[in-house]
Amino acid sequence: MKKLKTFLFNSTILIITSLILKVIGLYFNSYVSTKISTEAFGIFQLIMSIYAFGITLASAGINLATTRIISEEIALNNTVCVKKIIIKAIILSLSCGILASVIILLNSDFILITCFHNKVNKTIIYMICIALPFISMSSAITGYFNAVRKVYKTASSQFIEQFIKISSIAFLFSLFMPLTIENACFALILGDLVSEIGAFLYLFILYCFDKNIYKVNVKCTSNDSYTKKLLGVSVPVALTSYLRSGLSTVKQLIIPSSLEKSGIECSIALSKYGIISGMSMQIIMFPILFIISFSTLLIPEFSRYYAKRDYKRIKEVSIFVLILTSLFSVLSTVLIYAFANKLSLVIFQNTECGYYLKLLAPVIIFIYIDNVVDSILKGINVQVRVMVINIIDLLFTVAIIYFLVPIMSIKGYIISIYISEIFNFSLSLGLLILELRKHNKIVI
Repeated sequence: MKKLKTFLFNSTILIITSLILKVIGLYFNSYVSTKISTEAFGIFQLIMSIYAFGITLASAGINLATTRIISEEIALNNTVCVKKIIIKAIILSLSCGILASVIILLNSDFILITCFHNKVNKTIIYMICIALPFISMSSAITGYFNAVRKVYKTASSQFIEQFIKISSIAFLFSLFMPLTIENACFALILGDLVSEIGAFLYLFILYCFDKNIYKVNVKCTSNDSYTKKLLGVSVPVALTSYLRSGLSTVKQLIIPSSLEKSGIECSIALSKYGIISGMSMQIIMFPILFIISFSTLLIPEFSRYYAKRDYKRIKEVSIFVLILTSLFSVLSTVLIYAFANKLSLVIFQNTECGYYLKLLAPVIIFIYIDNVVDSILKGINVQVRVMVINIIDLLFTVAIIYFLVPIMSIKGYIISIYISEIFNFSLSLGLLILELRKHNKIVI
């Protein structure tokens, strides 16, 4: 009963935090969209694609590895070694962050010319490189707090990060008026950099106080190599994540160029991309914050069940959360479709966004359920196969975009989103069913 109360408390904290932050984020994006052109918004989405790839290089697998290993050690009452694990995780994450920054920096010319269409300068690349080690270390500490069921500390850091980001960007916007594409992107990335450094420092201070709980008179005498364990979880995830993130970045980068091949001018292609990716999909992904908050906590819970070989519990909880997720997904689809035009006008003051929002609303069901299925699979040590599924999906999607969008233009892009999400959902759900059947001869 105590564990259930803790889980529900942490779920509530994450959901409320995510809801508040998502609302703030949506309205801030609305503010940004009124300050910069849709073309600048499109360029910013391309920058964020590279940024996301850098984050994957820096931190892929570290959060999951930290959460998984600490959760398993706690489940086995081996709390004495928790401090040792998190120190190794932070050192590993710092090393990965620096390596990722070097890789991005060495390819800066290619990124500026090919990916950013020469719309911004190298300063953007430098700021991304500075941010990556801090993001990576924050990821490791966040994994620790998830494992010890103290997500309220992670939640508070997200508020700090968002406050710093919004304040910094708003201040920089006021300095650079009128905003060119280059100045707008500079302000947005610099604001993000400052917020990431601030969030890391805050998380690290929280950890320094919290780690005292696990101080005991006996040193960690485990013969297990926790560095090896961390690498054992993070490396397979990282390798597949690199490929997945690289393909995802390629997918995002070829969308504007594929639209150009269909006969649309470059500036219009970037504008369309900005409206769909930066506006419509932002609204589509808003309700998923409830799912993400919930599914984040599922990973350590399922890790504990898995460590204890409680397969019956894994089956029962899996079925329960999937039913809840399905009901929530259908409700979200109906509401977003019904109020698409109003949402687009209120949030982004853009009627075209509402049109694409209606076209994309049904895909919500597949995106949301797939998110929960992936979290369950990661919790029961099937994270590598989850990544393989995502890689197969991305290869398939990149091919569709490359060949279909130049022929069908925007319609081809919309179709590619549907095919991608349905394909990924089907493979992930199939894998979960196989895993449930494998243990205790479960028949579904």
